[in-house]
Amino acid sequence: MRRKLFVVMCAVVACVAVASIPFATTPARAAQKKKAPEVEWKAPALPDGKEVVTDTSEDFIKTPKGVTLKDGVTVAKIAPTIDFAYFPGQTYAGRPWSCWGESTFANGKYYASFGDHLAPAGSAYVHEYDPAKKTFRQLVDLKKLLAMPEGHYSPAKIHTMLTVGKDGYVYFGTHRGSTTVTTDKYHYEGDWLVRVHPDTAKAEVVVRAPVAKHCIPTGFLDPERLIFYGGTAPGVGKDDANGVRFFAYDVKNKKLLCDVADGPARAMIFAKSTGRVYYVPASGAGLMRYDPAKGGDPVKIETGEIGIRAASDETKDGIVYAVSTGQGGRDPVLYAFDTKTEKVTALGSPLVGGVGYITALKIDPTGRYLYYIPGAHGGADKDGTAVVQYDTKNKTRKVIAFLHPFYKEKYGTAVVGTYSYALSPKGDELYVTWNANRSVAKAWDTCAMTVIRIPESERKTE
Repeated sequence: MRRKLFVVMCAVVACVAVASIPFATTPARAAQKKKAPEVEWKAPALPDGKEVVTDTSEDFIKTPKGVTLKDGVTVAKIAPTIDFAYFPGQTYAGRPWSCWGESTFANGKYYASFGDHLAPAGSAYVHEYDPAKKTFRQLVDLKKLLAMPEGHYSPAKIHTMLTVGKDGYVYFGTHRGSTTVTTDKYHYEGDWLVRVHPDTAKAEVVVRAPVAKHCIPTGFLDPERLIFYGGTAPGVGKDDANGVRFFAYDVKNKKLLCDVADGPARAMIFAKSTGRVYYVPASGAGLMRYDPAKGGDPVKIETGEIGIRAASDETKDGIVYAVSTGQGGRDPVLYAFDTKTEKVTALGSPLVGGVGYITALKIDPTGRYLYYIPGAHGGADKDGTAVVQYDTKNKTRKVIAFLHPFYKEKYGTAVVGTYSYALSPKGDELYVTWNANRSVAKAWDTCAMTVIRIPESERKTE
C-alpha cells in the first residue's frame, strides 16, 4: 500500500513539474512555432494588376470534399458568375483587417465598411463599389475624419449597419478595436455617429457619445424618420443587462429620444411600415418594442419566443425574418415575425452543414427568397463557404454556391466568414464583404468582396 502511494505521489510531482515549465518553452510549443512561422504581411493583389476578376465554374455547385450537408438541403443546378476583388487601401497590416457591420446597396452602388482593428488608435473605412464600372471609391477614413490628438482613442471598427437616409447620407456608428482601450487612459468619452454623402464624399460627425462612455456595436437608421437606433457596450464593465443600453437618436434635430438599460446586444428588428423597433434585451427576458410615434421607454410585449442575432428587412406582406445566435452549444433557429400581429413563428434550423452563427439575413424584393452565409466569425470554409438561399414558401434550403476552396486554390485567398452582405434591388446579385486569409499562419489578413450573380432559374417565383 505504501509503495502504491509513493508511486502516485511521484507521478503528481512530475505532473506539477511539467506544468510549471513556461508554455512557450515546451518542445511541443517550439515545434508548433516552427510549423507556423510568422508570415510577412503584404498588400493583397490580383494577378496581372487587375482590380476585379470574374469567374464561373462548376466547382461553385459541387459539394466540397469533406462537407456533409443536412438532410433536405439541395445544391443549385446552375453555377453563378462571380466577381472577386480586394478592397483598396489595405496598404499596411491590420490586427486583423476585418468587416463587422452590415453593408447596403443603394442608387446602383454597393456600400461597405471594414477596419484595421488597431488599438488604441486605429481606423475604419467606408467604400463605394460601382458594379457598372467595376471600380471602388473611398468615402470615409475615420482616423482622418476624427483627427484625434496623439494618444487618444480612435475607433477601428464600424460594427453597425450602413443605412442610407432619405436625405441621401449614409449613416453608421463606430466601435472599438480592443476592449482594453475604451478607458480614461486614452481619453475615451464614447463613440460616434457619422454620416457621409456619396455624391460629394463629404463626411461629418453627427454626434459624439450619444451614450457617454459607450461603444456602438449594433445600430441602424430609420431612413424615413431619420432616427438612429443603437445598442451599446460599456467602455469599461460587463456587457450585461445593466451595461448594454438601447438608444434612439434624432439625427435631424440632434436630439436623444431614448436611452435605457438592458438593451440589445447585437441586433434588432425594424418594421419599416410602422417605424417600430423590436429587440431581445441583454437579460434575455422577452421582446421589447419601441414606438417612435408614442416615444417614452420601450415596452415589453407578449409574443412567442424569438432570438435575434440578425434580421431581414420587412417584406411587402409585413414579415421580418430573424435568426438566433446558435452559440453556447445550441443550433441557430430561423423565425418569422409578423409586424402587423407581432406574432412569432419558428421555422426550424437554417443550417446546411455543421457551421452556425449567422449575422445577416437578406430578403429579395418578392419576399420569396432569403439569403445568408453561416460561419460569420470564421469557419465558413468548413462548410465550403456556402452561400444559402432559403425558400420562404416551401421552407427549403439550397446552396447557390460554395466559394471554398475555389478562391483559395485559384487566388490564394480563403474567404472564411462575413457579417456584411446586401442584395441588389432586383434580387439577382448578392454583394458580400469577406473576412479572408491568405496564409495558414495568420487568419483574416485581408478584406475581399464578391458579387454573386444568381441565375434566374435558381430564383423562380411560381
